[in-house]
Amino acid sequence: MKTNAGAKKRFTLTGTGKIKRKHAYKSHILTKKSTKRKRNLTYFGVVDKTDEQNIKRLLAMK
Repeated sequence: MKTNAGAKKRFTLTGTGKIKRKHAYKSHILTKKSTKRKRNLTYFGVVDKTDEQNIKRLLAMK
């Protein structure tokens, strides 16, 4: 099965098997957002457990 190209660009796997993702709302219209909010959007988040199975399927993992 092929890996989904969009998912390949957006998600990375951690050593423990969790899936890392970037936060949304960090690309444009940044002037009205506070510095604290923009700084917190910089860091990676972890994909929720309910979405993990679908993303692993897109990444062609078992």
